[in-house]
Amino acid sequence: MLAAPQESLYRWLDQQGEAFGSPGMNPRWTSSVKDAVGTAYSASSRIWFTVSHGILNEIYHPTIDHPQTRDMELLISDGSSFVHEEKRDLDINFEYIHPDALGVRYTNRDREGRYQLVKDIICDPHHSVVLMQVRLQAGPNGSDELLNSLKIYALLAPHMDGGGAGNSARAVDVAGHRVLLAWKNRWTLAMSADCGFARLSCGFAGASDGWRDLTDNFRMDWQFGSATDGNLALTGELDLRGRREFTLGIGIGDSHHSALSKTMGALSLPFAQNASRFLEQWQRAASPQALAAKSCDNGRLMQTSHNVLLAHEDKTYSGAFVASASIPWGQAKGDDDLGGYHLVWTRDMVQTATALLACGRVDTARRALVYLACTQRKDGSFAQNFWIDGRPYWTGVQLDEVAFPLILTWRIWKAGGLGTWNVFPFIERAAGFLVRNAPITHQERWEENSGYSPSTLAAVIGGLICAAEIARDHQSHEFAEFLEEFADWIELHLEDWTVTNDGVLLPEVKRHYMRIRPPESGDAIVREGPGTEQIHINNRPPGTPYEFEARQIVDAGFLELVRYGVRRADDPLMVDSLKVVDAVLKRDLPQGPAWLRYNFDGYGQGADGGPYRSYGQGRVWPLLTGERAHYEVAAGRDVSALIRTYEQYATPGNMLPEQLWDEPDRPEVHLKFGGPAGSACPLVWAHAEYLKLLRSALDGRVFDRIEPVYRRYGRVHGEHGHARSAHHDRFHKKIVEIFSLHRPIQTITANATLRLLNEKRFELIWTDNQWRTTNTVQSRSLGSAGFAADIPPSYRQNPSGLSLTFFWPEENRWLGRNYEIGIEE
Repeated sequence: MLAAPQESLYRWLDQQGEAFGSPGMNPRWTSSVKDAVGTAYSASSRIWFTVSHGILNEIYHPTIDHPQTRDMELLISDGSSFVHEEKRDLDINFEYIHPDALGVRYTNRDREGRYQLVKDIICDPHHSVVLMQVRLQAGPNGSDELLNSLKIYALLAPHMDGGGAGNSARAVDVAGHRVLLAWKNRWTLAMSADCGFARLSCGFAGASDGWRDLTDNFRMDWQFGSATDGNLALTGELDLRGRREFTLGIGIGDSHHSALSKTMGALSLPFAQNASRFLEQWQRAASPQALAAKSCDNGRLMQTSHNVLLAHEDKTYSGAFVASASIPWGQAKGDDDLGGYHLVWTRDMVQTATALLACGRVDTARRALVYLACTQRKDGSFAQNFWIDGRPYWTGVQLDEVAFPLILTWRIWKAGGLGTWNVFPFIERAAGFLVRNAPITHQERWEENSGYSPSTLAAVIGGLICAAEIARDHQSHEFAEFLEEFADWIELHLEDWTVTNDGVLLPEVKRHYMRIRPPESGDAIVREGPGTEQIHINNRPPGTPYEFEARQIVDAGFLELVRYGVRRADDPLMVDSLKVVDAVLKRDLPQGPAWLRYNFDGYGQGADGGPYRSYGQGRVWPLLTGERAHYEVAAGRDVSALIRTYEQYATPGNMLPEQLWDEPDRPEVHLKFGGPAGSACPLVWAHAEYLKLLRSALDGRVFDRIEPVYRRYGRVHGEHGHARSAHHDRFHKKIVEIFSLHRPIQTITANATLRLLNEKRFELIWTDNQWRTTNTVQSRSLGSAGFAADIPPSYRQNPSGLSLTFFWPEENRWLGRNYEIGIEE
């Protein structure tokens, strides 16, 4: 309970005392399939809401990664014969108040046609308050007598400070108005109404809550004044007294007084005045109307997608964009799942910032880049994902999430959007991390497996070339050349590392890209030419296989090689690999073709339609249709049909899901063929991919293509799709092979320069005559990339091979072993 000094500040309403049933049922979140995400455009209104099934869901404050409620809905009763719960008992119709703004309108209708509730939901345009105007109207079978008999109750489930457990609440009188207060730790929520509440009750969910009270006899009998330290449900009966219109306000602050003053202040103005200002603010966020020319829905999804991206930026930590204001399969998750998708993933965030660049919002993209620079770790990398304030959440290391900020920096630089910021230290550290850790990533873009990933390596090559361009612009010519040659080395071996020559998925195609090739036997020492390395797939249902040969698992991640310009769309290997992908991963939905992430994926709705519970069955992802459409743009083909398909994936609120249900309807679990599955909806990455697709279609070329990458590797590569040596003899001045202690190599070609890397200054001691004579090379500094020493072909006299070792003079330490390097003609 409250400390005594604060007790005296308020007129608490004890009523029937403390509620029974502490601590209530185990808390759960709610559906992640949102009809909309809403917020004010103003940065001073630091509050967001989500809606689904006709009701409010999570409210986030003070940052977009901080949920404070589970849901709030209305209960309607005539006091004698029925009580209706909006999300279960009424027919729901959703629309936006205006196409330009993220304010929503629900028309929730009694199924017997007696009445309807029209609810407009916005955020206070200046303060952290969610406002809901409700209009009670007669239906075709209604009457004034019925409407006058109806009582409406607001039922709120606070999940303060990100969890349902440990919440407390009390009823309070504020200047003659009954108000409900809930709090936990430093946060307080206030719920009030402009018409006031006739009755209030604080209860424990599943025991003394308002739903149980009303469903017992259609009346509100419980009026508990407090409920302490539990999972709560708060109930307020609206004091209508013949009124058929009222406004509810839910405000959140860092004290009781803050929450109360915000809420009561917002309710002191007419809803129409707040709504007018709310709309006026959003209309300042001019949408990229030129993109609508390539849409198939007159720009409807384009407009919402643009707003969705903007809405997912935090208002305290400028430039921070979360992946989704949702918790996938939330109804099956409790307080132990703190993260959900309301976290920053560098990958998703760069996709968002790049889409905003495609929309002409250079300044917004720069904010995102500056935010990322502030979260860069001292080794140059970025956390797998993190809270808005930069605290890491998961612990994986993903090389593409280090490469993407380099690409974004280059794009903003080329757009003239960096301002006065000197980005060289930022890109130098990130590029150094890539050099020290590539080509093997701890996790690829699906965040599950380590090894050689085509999609990751596409990003790494792109990031290194972008960093090299910026380095050269900063007069760091040696570093720029080193980065280019490191990228050349990766590009030289792409097919060696990521292609199987003995495919088993499509009989007529033996050579194709794999999803990922793990280091052989878990070791970074690999032999050329992928064999039958094993890959472990997480999230597989019990009793099903989870170990597969790498050549058995494919995804379409290799298309990133075309997107960034590393390979041409007409490369024969690309064409053959797509045949395998379509045979294994393509699914036909009512909207059109769709694709799975990879075969045997276990991340998705269960086979029975139940929620994902650490295992399941992967479903199709809309954004993969966008990636395929981008490939078709690169191939010079018309993509209007795929754009139309993409648009038809959207929900009535124009939300694009992470995954779609790809089996026949399962009405008992609310799954429709081609409709959203239970994962994140909206997925901001999916909206970003759609906006970039419109821009690419408008430009007639892939917006994401990195021109210096395309000039270096992709422009004419299709002539030599299988002729690696011919390709590199033609396009590279020299061949460099990279050796490091965490990834030593066994052979090089006779015309290759052997480059040895280490994080510390070293001396390289080598021989080509069985140690009868030795050669010493002093390493040179490469900044964050470490140190390098080269043995060019001209230094080698004996073609049979090399022996070498390392000495670290500053530590007076020898490596303690020799490495043997064979030389092949």
